[in-house]
Amino acid sequence: MTRSKAPFSALERLFPPHRLVTDPVELLTYEIDAGLDRGRPDIVVLPENRDEVVHVVRWATEHGLPVVARGAGTGLSGGAIAPRGGVIVEFSRMDRIRHLDARGRRAVVEPGVLNQALDAAAAAHGLYYPPDPASGRASTLGGNVAENAGGPHCFKYGVTTNYVTGLEVVLADGRAVRFGGQALDYPEYDFCGLITGSEGTLAVVTDITVRLIRRPPGVKTLMAAFHTVEEAGKAVSAVVAAGLIPATLEMMDQNIMRIVEDYAHPGLPIDAGASLIVEVDGYPEALDEQIERVAAILREHGGFDLRIARTEAERAQIWLGRKSAAGAVSRLAPAYYLVDVTVPRSRLADMLATVNRICAERDLQVGYVFHAGDGNLHPLILLDPHDEAMMERIMDASKEIVRACVAMEGSITGEHGVGTEKKHYMPLMYTPEELSAMLDVKAVFDPDDLLNPGKIFPEDIPEPRPVPPRAPAEDVVYPADTEEAAAVFAALRASGRRARIVSRGDPAPVERETLISTARLRSIVDFSADDFAITVAAGTPLGEVQAFLAEHGMFLPLIAGDAQTPVGHIVATNTNAPLRLRYGGVRDVVLAMTVALPDGRLIRAGRPVVKNVAGYDLPKVFVGSWGTLGLIADVTLRVSPLPRAQRSLALTAPTLEEALVRAWEAYQHALIASGVVIAPPTEDRASGWTVIYTAEGHPHEVEAELSLVQDAWQGQGKAIATTGSDAWAEFVAVKEGEWLARVGLPPAALDEGVRQVRELMPDARLLVDVGSAFCYVRWVGDSEQAAARIARVRDIAHNAGGYALVMHHPPDAKVRAFDIRPDIADLMRRLKARWDPGHILPEVV
Repeated sequence: MTRSKAPFSALERLFPPHRLVTDPVELLTYEIDAGLDRGRPDIVVLPENRDEVVHVVRWATEHGLPVVARGAGTGLSGGAIAPRGGVIVEFSRMDRIRHLDARGRRAVVEPGVLNQALDAAAAAHGLYYPPDPASGRASTLGGNVAENAGGPHCFKYGVTTNYVTGLEVVLADGRAVRFGGQALDYPEYDFCGLITGSEGTLAVVTDITVRLIRRPPGVKTLMAAFHTVEEAGKAVSAVVAAGLIPATLEMMDQNIMRIVEDYAHPGLPIDAGASLIVEVDGYPEALDEQIERVAAILREHGGFDLRIARTEAERAQIWLGRKSAAGAVSRLAPAYYLVDVTVPRSRLADMLATVNRICAERDLQVGYVFHAGDGNLHPLILLDPHDEAMMERIMDASKEIVRACVAMEGSITGEHGVGTEKKHYMPLMYTPEELSAMLDVKAVFDPDDLLNPGKIFPEDIPEPRPVPPRAPAEDVVYPADTEEAAAVFAALRASGRRARIVSRGDPAPVERETLISTARLRSIVDFSADDFAITVAAGTPLGEVQAFLAEHGMFLPLIAGDAQTPVGHIVATNTNAPLRLRYGGVRDVVLAMTVALPDGRLIRAGRPVVKNVAGYDLPKVFVGSWGTLGLIADVTLRVSPLPRAQRSLALTAPTLEEALVRAWEAYQHALIASGVVIAPPTEDRASGWTVIYTAEGHPHEVEAELSLVQDAWQGQGKAIATTGSDAWAEFVAVKEGEWLARVGLPPAALDEGVRQVRELMPDARLLVDVGSAFCYVRWVGDSEQAAARIARVRDIAHNAGGYALVMHHPPDAKVRAFDIRPDIADLMRRLKARWDPGHILPEVV
């Protein structure tokens, strides 16, 4: 539908003609992305800064017009088209890297920055931005955030959301808001996690803060041939089951290899049923052993004709085939339909056989390119878009593939997004309760449905069915399963009582308050060594989980001050130890969870796969929610193989200032470090502050990294048995009457922030987690004194772009635990009101 030109006059006054597109012929460029669906906008605007985006969004809201954010248009699900018309905000002119802190490993970029441009800028400082979609040469960071983009290296390094620490966005009402920032673990609902992967339906992103890692100094690549695709899939599972974590595990089948060989002549094993590309990276000292171990496993599982690249030219030749697939296919058919689904890695061979059967039954020609390491399949079906009968068969096959994927506990989309392409499949994966919870999020951010409307959600969603009450509203209740947890909330709603969720101990309830204890939610629900995933009931002590996993050569990269701390408590409080430097934070470890919402709905958020961009990433918002949004009944978490080696070096410094200098010297070498910590003087360390550097992984890599640290410290480091996380766990194990606060700071502001906190509280004990840029403060004092100190510490943190969170306080103290900026507090209250209309759980602020 073409709208009147009259409303556009305001934009024509704000923007020069070369930054507006209104000509119908020129608009044809914007009516499609790399997918099949179409939708033409009424106007395209090319802003150059945030204020211009604010003007456009306010103008569109005033006129009730849809707003679609668009990057390079490389998306494959119709996410960047305008099926309802309106305005496309095109970000090609907002392409600046605003800030790159090489020492602290942070970058702030505009949404139009190309993925590979950021990685190239990072590489100039010896750093690395791992998320690498196949379209990385053309796709923008804004589009990557919208789709939570992945790529070949995501098995080892994770996807976009694992690197986004802050977002500046424009909301549907035209407000500019910042979520997160350059510090880590802001004590607010994780709206960064919700917006990442939301496909532009919640906010328009105007800048992105990401963390970077050290670039691995070496890489080894091999290609192996297999007789069948299924055989190759089983070999992938065997590599992972051996505790190996290659940087990439990519697969192609015979059909694709023959097509590519005719096109690019990369020397693929075209007589084989499938080929597998495996890449390991890290310190050169360990790569030969790792690649030979991988090669041995592949041979044991049917691999043959193995080629290990000995030069960069040979490595490039191996990758040429994989990267030429899309271009090669374009020579054979007018178009192709690229399916994007994810299954748990252990079901990969089953899923491949299922897809082959589905396509064969419909006489469809299919080939495969996919990320085998994380179970992300891309069946590529050749098509003629003018052949209606063929298109019907393809759409029917796609739906059956999606059904099979969901039945295997997978996701209907791993990295391409839902968009318009798969929105009708969402009810196959999610219940009405789960879809309605996502729509609640949409209503909080975009109540008039103007931001990228018509995407993700089908038009007709059945009404949710809340769990009926069947639990008494007593002073203390102990639900034994997820259904009973939801029933408790239903009973509380009926009785009008308030509630608090407790995980340990028996605090006394106040008048007309019910305590909901997770003590009976204690079990290992499910475990898959092949998938690196475990599901545990929320009340299960962390020590029990670690003991169970140790029997299988694995561990959960979480630590608490007390091994009896329940896993649900760690998740709900977002408690991260120094090893988040090596393994990521709680938000990165959580894959899925079952949650009872206070309004009686029971939802399962997420799935037990690494790649899942089907709808909003709801697990993120419950991490660190402190029991204000619902009861986490069980959690699915990503586990890791036990490191083959773990060693620590310590260096004593006479002052905290010198300790910071020495810690930063060591941090610059951190590749496999699991902690860079400054511990305070104690009876054992009375001579000064102790810098503890812990590395873990392959023995040769540990030796190589600690040798670099020793060189930085002029050989002054001493081997110790204590790890950085051990020192942290000892420090946070507070005693009765003590206070504990965490001050989170941008890395560039850590030194000055620590100095100011130390000056303000000379009687307090401090521990500094340099790897996470956290300063922990522990002291004894009365509530009035503590409140004044906390307020001043917060001022220090806020001035630097960080925060201060009270982690523990005496039970009789009245203190505000959250440290929330006012504009974010409003959104948090609105989300809580959607899920907790009866105000059963404690208020956020």
